[in-house]
Amino acid sequence: MSSDDSYSSFLDQANQGTGADNVSAKGDTAATKAVNTDVPVGLQSVEQYYTSEADEPFEPVSLKWDGKIMPSESEFAELIGHNSTVSTLDAAEFDPRSQYKDVLQAVEKAGDGKSKVYRVEQGKTRIEYYVVGLDKENMRIVGLRANAVES
Repeated sequence: MSSDDSYSSFLDQANQGTGADNVSAKGDTAATKAVNTDVPVGLQSVEQYYTSEADEPFEPVSLKWDGKIMPSESEFAELIGHNSTVSTLDAAEFDPRSQYKDVLQAVEKAGDGKSKVYRVEQGKTRIEYYVVGLDKENMRIVGLRANAVES
């Protein structure tokens, strides 16, 4: 019993803060906005990871947008509150091996049947991929976002 208590105490100590300032392991990244309105239920249930050096899960995106068409790269950067490089990819470039067809289908179903991929640079090796569609009825951009590390 005492070895269990010792081990538990060791784990508790190991998980305590060091007292040092919180330092982000992400380096020179900037936080981006992903949700400022209701998220469609179909996007909340997607459980898939984007495969990169980090293998991060896809997270829901729902942003107010009153445009009749998808935003340009600069408009999208402004929408998510980011001032770095934003580019677009078509579905074949984003998913050449059809690994993310469930992600693309969920986004298309939540929006107007089409999807667009925005690639947002977060420094030299960190990328955010936004797979989004336009929900004209509710005046919003909806979809999924994943963080990636590409060195």
